[in-house]
Amino acid sequence: MRAYWLFALLPMLSACTVGPDYVGPPDKGISSRFVRMEDTAVIATPLVARWWETLDDPILDGIEERALRANPNMAASQARLRQARAMLRIERANAAPNVAAGALAGHGRVPESGSGAAGAMIPALVGTDERSFDLYTAAFDASWEIDLFGGRRRGVEAATATAQAAEATLADAQVSLTAEVAHAYIGLRDTQKRIVLAKRSVELQQQMLDLTRQQFERGVASALDVERLSMQFENTNARVAPLVAQAEGFMNALAWLCGEQPGALDAILDPPRPAPLPPPAVAIGDPEAMLRRRPDVRAAERRLAADTARIGVAEAARFPRLSWMGVIGIGGTQPSDLTHLDDFVALGAPTLQWSVLNFGRVQGQIRQRESARDEAEALYDAAVLGALRDTEDALARFRAGRATVAILARAKASADRSADLMQQNYRAGKVSLIDALGAERQRIDAEDGLSAATAGLTADYVALQKALGLGWLD
Repeated sequence: MRAYWLFALLPMLSACTVGPDYVGPPDKGISSRFVRMEDTAVIATPLVARWWETLDDPILDGIEERALRANPNMAASQARLRQARAMLRIERANAAPNVAAGALAGHGRVPESGSGAAGAMIPALVGTDERSFDLYTAAFDASWEIDLFGGRRRGVEAATATAQAAEATLADAQVSLTAEVAHAYIGLRDTQKRIVLAKRSVELQQQMLDLTRQQFERGVASALDVERLSMQFENTNARVAPLVAQAEGFMNALAWLCGEQPGALDAILDPPRPAPLPPPAVAIGDPEAMLRRRPDVRAAERRLAADTARIGVAEAARFPRLSWMGVIGIGGTQPSDLTHLDDFVALGAPTLQWSVLNFGRVQGQIRQRESARDEAEALYDAAVLGALRDTEDALARFRAGRATVAILARAKASADRSADLMQQNYRAGKVSLIDALGAERQRIDAEDGLSAATAGLTADYVALQKALGLGWLD
């Protein structure tokens, strides 16, 4: 009787959960503002999850959607997330009782010459003196390990955090993918424009070279002038082929990112378009909010939570394990015996196990889990510091890019005015056609530099969005 009271009281201990409770990531003492966030172009506004739509380019929007649907790496990340969620379901099921059903229909025979315990026991079990018999049974059996010290609960806690880390990892992959698509698209549009400008420059330099050769034939220009312009023409002409190959590489990269074969997007991408421009103001917020948004930081924090919970799983192995096994069944030597529901056999048996002499194995597992938790905490610290560094670097590059674009825009305006004045002077007969063409070539060079700087600024904006982790907020 005392033993039954003991087994009745032991489940009350199941409210005890060993191991450290996870109270959140360590406080890193992050300031409320970025050190270099005083720029007026950086404001705190409601965040945009689909950040690429702020670039206002419908073709880019469509390519981003295709990449998110069909990119092979996205499919792999989604499969890993399904695995983690399946493991969570398994851990939850392990904490519940296990119930199984079974049935048996058999025929047995004991030789008449059989003697000893086996020959006498089988007829007695089936209730007949016949040496040949039939046996029919149907039964349910159940087993349940009572979670006395919270090992199962810690396992569910660890599996939950692991699934949440997989969700954050998928979001991080989505942010990286959308940023990579945008970088390739911006590079393509910039390269396409530079191809157009390079071809225009080649045409102008060809005209200048032809005119200089005519002047040389008339004795007005020197052979040195001809060779100098010939060298400039060949150097400019040599820039076209690499730019064309670079544009094809960008189109192939975009096709691959969308899970397509090379050339699948050429019909959409081949007509040149201007590179998209970033919005005049960029939403950032404060560092703490940024860290909560960044998927890689969230994934690191969830891994820390999972490794903390696994310490409790290891510590629960130091304590007794209480399980309960039960069987209920009906049967007999005739099939009709299966209908006698009031004639059943029932068995219930509690079991208590305690691995006392484990020779330090459990303690070693606890130390291993504690070390894994310490590693996860260090990786979380690295993720936080890396996120802050990425954002500071991206802000610095974006600020420098805006200043560069402003300077080159002024240079382009000056080149435009110079070319226009040179054209007026040429029509008035004050300067030669070669001088006018030279001013026009300088205008093209200034436009080329401004185009590259503008595309670089948009690329810096994309890098800033990736650093902020704005792709997915949940």
